[in-house]
Amino acid sequence: MKKILGIGNALVDVMALINEDSILEKFSLPKGSMQLVDNEMSEIVKSGTKHLNNSLASGGSAANTIHGLAMLGVKTGFIGSIGKDEMGDFFENDMKNAGIKTLLSRRNSVTGTAVALISPDSERTFATHLGAAVELEASDLNPDDFDGYDILYLEGYLIVNKLLVDTACRIAKEKGMKIALDLASYNVVEELLADFKEIVENYVDIVFSNEEEAKSFTGLEPVKALDHIAKICDVAVVKVGSDGSWVKGGEEVIKIGTERVTLKDTTGAGDLYASGFLYGYANGLSLDKCGQLGSLMAGKVIEIVGARMEESRFKEIKDAAKKIIESD
Repeated sequence: MKKILGIGNALVDVMALINEDSILEKFSLPKGSMQLVDNEMSEIVKSGTKHLNNSLASGGSAANTIHGLAMLGVKTGFIGSIGKDEMGDFFENDMKNAGIKTLLSRRNSVTGTAVALISPDSERTFATHLGAAVELEASDLNPDDFDGYDILYLEGYLIVNKLLVDTACRIAKEKGMKIALDLASYNVVEELLADFKEIVENYVDIVFSNEEEAKSFTGLEPVKALDHIAKICDVAVVKVGSDGSWVKGGEEVIKIGTERVTLKDTTGAGDLYASGFLYGYANGLSLDKCGQLGSLMAGKVIEIVGARMEESRFKEIKDAAKKIIESD
């Protein structure tokens, strides 16, 4: 099985179930948005929601994907930046407990946190303080840390530091690695479109996107966007929510469906889709089975709060994955 190295913003997710949306108004957080806040505002939100049902988990887009892969039994590593604080210790220990090799830089800044306020209708609103997460620099990357890995997985949020992404991709290619990129957010794609296109065209083998991100990248609707992206990389994936996903590699186009599930929280759905897909890819499976495994993981994670599933749920996933893998 291929080994996978991830690079991303190292955050601690603080998940809080809110009883009513008036709490969002109290903090001036538009429902369903992801707002970047400073440390002071982050602490105000945490303090104002500490009486609610709260939970902590290591987070960040790429960290979620790598954690899911590790829980499936893939050998993984993660490069990121955290603070010299309790939240930093929590992040590192949470990742290590999943069997991930942590390659973390420690900063004097506080560890980044993403406070996710989950409304009764399952809509998520984020107050994110990136903190030490965004202090990862190209100079922190040690080429030796890439040794032994076959695939590099990057989250699109890193593109704000173009030199970091470019350096990571260059090292990966020098090591003979495949590169997978999740576009991460449509507004980031719109803002830094030229940078995204340059990175994808020069380095990336697998592109993950949802329909909004794909449209921001290409200006096209899902199926046409899929075709466009597949022309500049080996494998393109466009997720279309409850309608499933589209996958294209070469001339092969596949529509992946979804199973009926009970939606509780969509946090991590795209990240865990990537976990399932890359699990299949790491095992040399067909694109159809890779997509089915991605759909399986996404469907399981939206049935719980947050992006961290318990071992018992992963046992269910492994049993279901085995059936997919062994099917004709």
